[in-house]
Amino acid sequence: MEPFLGEIRFFPFPFAPKGWALCNGALLPLNGNQALFSLLGAVYGGDGKNNFALPDLRGRVPVHKNNQQDRPIVPLGMSAGEETHVLTTNEIPAHTHTATGSNAAANEKTSTGNYWAQASTTTYGTTPDTTMSESALQTVGGSAPHTNMQPYLVGNFCIAIQGIYPPRN
Repeated sequence: MEPFLGEIRFFPFPFAPKGWALCNGALLPLNGNQALFSLLGAVYGGDGKNNFALPDLRGRVPVHKNNQQDRPIVPLGMSAGEETHVLTTNEIPAHTHTATGSNAAANEKTSTGNYWAQASTTTYGTTPDTTMSESALQTVGGSAPHTNMQPYLVGNFCIAIQGIYPPRN
């Protein structure tokens, strides 16, 4: 069965079959490709006068277009998303960190490797005699990006550059 011109298919082999091209964003000249250009236009790139681009699906998941207000607007040709992401403070849910302590009487003077504890006597002072261990309120994370990709299987998306011009209903 001959494909529709501009039809995109997934292939499990490392090349584009005859009459197909890889969906890799390649620029094609308008001269000799007018029928395909009439379907794609310059939606995926190119100047629209001398050339136009094929869709670039390398590392991308195809998504159906939507122009309705009831869902996120995703127009034809839109490319979005990110492979990795660094969380910002605004993206972290509100939460607390509980300090760990002991109700037993304090028996160590250094905080390293120890917990907060009750003083054996009521004491107040104007200067501390020890510092809190950094591990008690340690910063975690490091602003390193984390992967943001769903599980995937790699193949080749190819577009028919020869085929039947698709009729409209």
